[in-house]
Order: sequence, then structure tokens, then C-alpha cells
Amino acid sequence: MQIEVLRNKDILFEFLQKEAALQIYLTGDLDDFFWPDTTWYALKEAGEIKSVALLYAGMTPPTLLCFQNEGAEFAVHLLHEIRSLLPPRFYAHLGEGFIDVFGRSNIIEHYGLNYKMALKKKVADPVVPGIRRLLQNDLNEILKLYAEAYPHNWFDNRMLESGKYFGYFLEDKLVGVAGIHVYSSKYKVAALGNITTHNDYRHRKIGSNITAALCYDLQKNVDIIGLNVRSDNHYAIRLYKNLGFDIEGTYEECFLKN
Repeated sequence: MQIEVLRNKDILFEFLQKEAALQIYLTGDLDDFFWPDTTWYALKEAGEIKSVALLYAGMTPPTLLCFQNEGAEFAVHLLHEIRSLLPPRFYAHLGEGFIDVFGRSNIIEHYGLNYKMALKKKVADPVVPGIRRLLQNDLNEILKLYAEAYPHNWFDNRMLESGKYFGYFLEDKLVGVAGIHVYSSKYKVAALGNITTHNDYRHRKIGSNITAALCYDLQKNVDIIGLNVRSDNHYAIRLYKNLGFDIEGTYEECFLKN
């Protein structure tokens, strides 16, 4: 087996399609918007790709992503082989058990076990007053809401340019947001993210309605819609299952020293 740094999008896309619902984040990062910040490592046997890992440098420290259900042993082998090529510290989103490659004693902070979920049915337009698409001129209100309701989330305001953020307004006050972490109209994938409701307005189906509005809009030009959610966030998991999402896999999230 050999390790190769790949820069061929077509070859990577073909491999990722084998577990398309599990690989939404990696597939989305093939898009030109994310591509310049990516390094792709592939494990090959007789010219065939057996596993892929992505180091995404669009944030500091960078993030290592590797997910694989079928043939997980190849992913473990790949991670062993590229360990010396990785930075001294990085965030890691890795299939369950893959962190053992780096040694659990090297975990600086563990953020828990997460589910990867994918939408399995069409979502209807909720047709709820107060929901509208968010734009750059809404940025200050969005940041204020996140500071109050979701202070530790990762939000790249450039993603507003995608037009795939929706807000819920009550009396001109933004009380809920649903957006994306990954979006590619070219590769027809989207990963939902930055979804929250103001603490004072919860249990009114605001989160469910804005997420439905976002999914309804994404379905127009996206084939696979997914998301990541903490395995202990039972309220959110129930919300997503009610919308038609199913669990596709698990992964661990942590901050590692190499």
C-alpha cells in the first residue's frame, strides 16, 4: 500500500460517493470555495483508493477529517502512515475509535461522540410568517444571537454569501437561525450548521420551522443534506428525526497534540 497526496477532484469525488451520506463534509470541501485550504491524503492499493483523510486549514488550528464505515481498517492504516505529516496540534473529526491512532493520552480536549445524520425524505415548505433569508446586512443581529444563545459555535460569516441562512423574526427581532457549514451546488451536497434559537423563545417549534425552511430551499439544487449533532443532544436529534433525518454514522471530536 502507498500514501499519496491527491489533488484530482474527480478521483476524490468518485471515492467519496461510495459512502456519500457519511462523506458530506469532505465532498463539500471539493468546492472551489473550500478547496484552496485542503490537503487530501489517500491510501492506495494496486492503484485503487482504499481510504481518504482531509486536513482542512481554513481555521486555526487546522482540522483533520476521516470517516469510513466500510473498510475502516484502511482508514486506521492511513492515519498511522500520515501522522508524521500532520501539524503538532489540530482539531480532529474522526470515525469512532480512529483517535486511538494518536493515543488518547494526547487528547487536549475531548468534545464528545457525535452522530452524522442525513435527510431521507422531502421536506415541505413550513410557510410560517417571520421566516426569511438572511444576508450580510443581518450579520450584527446574527452575531448577537449566537453570543447569547450559541456562544461556542463555529461560524464563518462568508457562508452568508451562499444565501443558505434563514432567520426567524418576531416583532423585527431575530430569535432563531438555521444555516450551513458546507454547501456546494456543483457537488450537490450541504451540511447544516449554526442552528439555534434564543433561550427566551424555545419550545415554540422555531428551530424546527427554520430548519425545515432551509431544507426546503436546499432541496431545489442539492441531492444530499446532512448534519452533525452531539449524541447526547436528545432534543436536537428528535427534532431532526421528525424532519426525516437518519443516523448514518458516529465520530469523535477533539483537540489533539501530535
